[in-house]
Amino acid sequence: MKKVVAAIIAFLFFVMFVSILNSDSKSLMGIPKFGEVNLAERVSSRYISKSVSEDAGEIIYGETNNAESGSANMVTSIVVNYRSFDTLGEVTVLFIATTGVAILIGGGKRQRLAISVNPILKISARIIVALLLVFGVYVFTHGHLTPGGGFPGGTIIAASTLLMLVVEDDKRVSKLLKFLEGSMGFLYVVIGIAGLIITGSFLQNFLPTGTIGNLFSAGIAPVVYSIIGLKVGAELSGLLDDFFAEEEEK
Repeated sequence: MKKVVAAIIAFLFFVMFVSILNSDSKSLMGIPKFGEVNLAERVSSRYISKSVSEDAGEIIYGETNNAESGSANMVTSIVVNYRSFDTLGEVTVLFIATTGVAILIGGGKRQRLAISVNPILKISARIIVALLLVFGVYVFTHGHLTPGGGFPGGTIIAASTLLMLVVEDDKRVSKLLKFLEGSMGFLYVVIGIAGLIITGSFLQNFLPTGTIGNLFSAGIAPVVYSIIGLKVGAELSGLLDDFFAEEEEK
């Protein structure tokens, strides 16, 4: 009976949404019907043309210089340029989540769980770990040019840590990652403050945007993505290390 009632309620909501989207009253309120929106009047077109604040003209890959946002990836233009403050919040949420999990796991001295792995598997894993690390760095350093960025790049780095922890019976996460976890977040805020001092707005770009499509372009976008990639990779790696450790016997 509950499933029937849930299905009826879902159907009524569907009918209501369709009716609202196609209602003539929307036109009277100045809101166009669904499917009749003029995209040229929407802010999304300005994100694509990289002219949210001013008209930057036609955008041509490999030719346009000093565009408002020099990122060839429009997602990057939004995430770490126009709405970089939101991304700072997302990084903060991840930090709080990993800290909470670490607290739940418990403190005290911890040691690695004993794992027996075939030597051939160990050697193969080490090769794959090296490749994953390089790929992860590539993803977040090229996030302004191709699909990718700090979060996927950092996750790939964490995947390499997971593989290392699975096959190595005596490995623990390097203290360098622990240092990166805190320092990268601090550096993100420093860049934001630098933008505030130089341009008057927190996290606003203050570096040349260069030519769209070049590696050294998009202003602070690749710098921010690199910071996020290192921070996410370090946080998730530290979390995995906690899961693979057990409390030492007293």
